[in-house]
Amino acid sequence: MAGERSGKRLVVVTGGTRGVGAGIARAFAEAGDEVVVCARRPPRAPLDGVGFAPLDLRDPPAVHAFFGRLPRLDVLVNNAGGAPYRLLAGTDAERHARVIDLNLVAPLTASLAAYDLLRRARGSVVMIGSVSGTRPSPGTAAYGAAKAGLENLARSMAVEWAPEVRVNTLVVGMVRTELSHLHYGGEDGIEAVSGTVPLGRLAAPADIGRAAVFLASDAAAYITGAGLLVHGGGERPAFLDAATVNRTDRVEEADKERRGQVT
Repeated sequence: MAGERSGKRLVVVTGGTRGVGAGIARAFAEAGDEVVVCARRPPRAPLDGVGFAPLDLRDPPAVHAFFGRLPRLDVLVNNAGGAPYRLLAGTDAERHARVIDLNLVAPLTASLAAYDLLRRARGSVVMIGSVSGTRPSPGTAAYGAAKAGLENLARSMAVEWAPEVRVNTLVVGMVRTELSHLHYGGEDGIEAVSGTVPLGRLAAPADIGRAAVFLASDAAAYITGAGLLVHGGGERPAFLDAATVNRTDRVEEADKERRGQVT
């Protein structure tokens, strides 16, 4: 585990060994912070300037022991989470509950274990939420429910822990990681999905990392209890493409016809 370094903040990123978590860890390291990532397994390749501590976030005694060993803590990023594609009726409630445990209960456990350290440092918690918690999430319903709960938890936590600790949520959209093919298919699928995003691409892990650094920085000193959307503009409503009027292509065609009549 990384030791104390004078003049640097200590940042813990849960589940920070790959994908979005690794992007967040790198962003804080590049900002000059001391960063420790914790997960059940170490990263396949060490992250430059980032320490690693083995930890199962679903084991409350181990979580409390981990934070109890830290000399201080300035920022906690609750990133660990995820879920397999699983239709609700395809399995039992106990399996869905495990998803909720990882994505909602584990961040609560880590935040409570870190509270005293964060309060002394007047620190910050950044929850990594998801757009899945703001809309229907077929195939990952338990995950969506957990992420909806996580954002509400963060808002309540922000009120209870103010003014010593700020708590905010990054509401993250689709991100291109090494596991994107499991969600969207090969390059053709990823390109097609990217075309549904107003900004024309999936987020990179670094995009999420920079947003997390901002929320934990002095530039966000008056921001707490907030949810920052990092989704490239969101999702175009499906009914707009299904409607028989006011479609962009038809409006453009009508405009051309009108211009032709004028000339």
